[in-house]
Amino acid sequence: MRVRVSVYKTSSHKNLFLYVSEAEGLSRVPQSLLCRFVDRLLVLNFELKVGNFLAKEDPEVVLRNIHQMGYHLQLPPVTKI
Repeated sequence: MRVRVSVYKTSSHKNLFLYVSEAEGLSRVPQSLLCRFVDRLLVLNFELKVGNFLAKEDPEVVLRNIHQMGYHLQLPPVTKI
């Protein structure tokens, strides 16, 4: 499976990224999540396929989430105390 994806970030939440299908855009993202991306900025468009390398995410999980839910949310790393 391969999908052209768009990745958005928000300045109000550091290291929070939203992956969506470039073709569908934000149409399947729940309004409650879009509220956190009011000041969203498009960071990147690229073709994602199984076998690609992503620094923080598993490409298979990202593709599955986009296919099933319409988006993938990359959360900030957990900080240890």
